[in-house]
Amino acid sequence: MLKPALFLTNDDGVDATGLKVLITALHQRGFPLVVIAPESEQSASGMKLTLSRELEFKSRGDLVNQLQSDESIPMKIFSLSGTPCDCAIVGLDGGLDTWAPEFKPVMCISGINHGPNLSVDVLHSGTVSAARESCLYGMPALSVSLATYEHSNFLEMVDGAMKIIESCVEILPKAPVNLLRKNGVSQMPNNSGSIDSIRQYFADANIFLNLNAPKEWNGKFETTSLGSRWYHNAIEMTENENGGVLYRVGAANIEDENIVGSDCNAINSGKFAITPLSAWPANHPLGLSIDFLQAAAQSGDDGLPSWLE
Repeated sequence: MLKPALFLTNDDGVDATGLKVLITALHQRGFPLVVIAPESEQSASGMKLTLSRELEFKSRGDLVNQLQSDESIPMKIFSLSGTPCDCAIVGLDGGLDTWAPEFKPVMCISGINHGPNLSVDVLHSGTVSAARESCLYGMPALSVSLATYEHSNFLEMVDGAMKIIESCVEILPKAPVNLLRKNGVSQMPNNSGSIDSIRQYFADANIFLNLNAPKEWNGKFETTSLGSRWYHNAIEMTENENGGVLYRVGAANIEDENIVGSDCNAINSGKFAITPLSAWPANHPLGLSIDFLQAAAQSGDDGLPSWLE
């Protein structure tokens, strides 16, 4: 029997190695996959939407031929000339029904991103934003990143990602219960912070998971809160040949504060960091309280969230 279908996207682009590794690993585990990803890299695009032009949508049968290891397990891959959030919206607000009606995904996975999405990175990240956008449309989601630029050995961390993904799928209903948010906020789920209530919030796509794998994984997991990361000397200024000023935004120095239980500390100690995030602003009717997020960030015996056990 086939496993539930999954919807994939990313911000590094449809041809990115991290996405291909994720597709291969999930497909080999029997998951039908439908992918809509940006045609080019969209890193740090946040929740940007393309409103000024039409978006070109293409079937990428060449990638299906390259990555599909078993033709009995369905796979479709598309590119979109837009941002990660554009991809989530196009897919969930009609694109999948039109171009891949045989797929009924239970969850969106955004990644595997190359580079960290820790602490305040989640505000800028196209990878995290695509997962959040999927939640806004009622589809449970997670984002996954390799938190280093020193190498691109995605295969070294993919087994950890698979364990978390499969644990999520096991507790989800066979179809999203809140797709397209047809009931608005009229049916508020229980927010007691119990295991059942956290699972309900995850199934309702009001909470999602942000995963980060360290440079060298020690095989351990930790469920975390967001840490405190500071970017210093982030601006580089030069002059062009005409005397104009050019700026490049980056970071010459990154400082992580030592905060126990944070995603930064977990990554710096070699652990796989799993961070529950609210899909909504805190003062939205579906926003989560600090107490609820702290309950969702409790690690079980294996380091995964206690509500996934």
